[in-house]
Amino acid sequence: MDPIYRALIVCTNHTDYPTRPQKTGLWLSEATHFYDELADRNLPYDIASPKGGPVPIDERSVDRRDTVNEKWYNDPTFRQKLDHSLKLDEVNPADYQIIYFTGGHGTMWDFPDNLTLQSITRQIYENGGMVSAVCHGVSGLLNVKLSDGSPLIGNRQITGFSNIEEKLVRLNDEVPFLLEDALRQKNALYSKGFIPFLPYIEVDERLVTGQNPLSARKVGRKVMEEMYEK
Repeated sequence: MDPIYRALIVCTNHTDYPTRPQKTGLWLSEATHFYDELADRNLPYDIASPKGGPVPIDERSVDRRDTVNEKWYNDPTFRQKLDHSLKLDEVNPADYQIIYFTGGHGTMWDFPDNLTLQSITRQIYENGGMVSAVCHGVSGLLNVKLSDGSPLIGNRQITGFSNIEEKLVRLNDEVPFLLEDALRQKNALYSKGFIPFLPYIEVDERLVTGQNPLSARKVGRKVMEEMYEK
């Protein structure tokens, strides 16, 4: 019989760009497509965010004709967890064997310096769990240190939203930093797909990262493979 794992899906609470009137937030498919892979195994999960409560959704991520978004955004349980996310302070890392950082530009503001998030990530990882992230959510890994003081992502194969993708969506002047540059500065072994916006993931033992929104399903699938098929 398969072991029962529990996943923690972490989302942003941040909605504002410095100068743009549009709002940011979670890029919806980065939660739904990842969870769709977990749902096949009926994996228990929780959704958490730095402040708890309702997770804001980037409006641009909702109106795509995406049947997986439709399915889960209208699923009462998933929606309830999204609208009433746990506050990170309420999370017990010992309850989870998987942590997954969703993206959306909002994460660039409230993930990187969140000490609670860093602590939860470290504990799950050091307890033998999987750490996974996609797109801008990878920013949550930038400052995670292990108990020995070494950076989690130092000399590890990593991907995340690329400089060229940021320029193509014309938000490179809005974000507080460019994720690709920041990952390289932390000595992560950053790589990206040849063509922007196509699915691309990197796997380094118990660390799985995806480059952009279309990579979320592949991250979920790989996490499930690593947990159940090794």
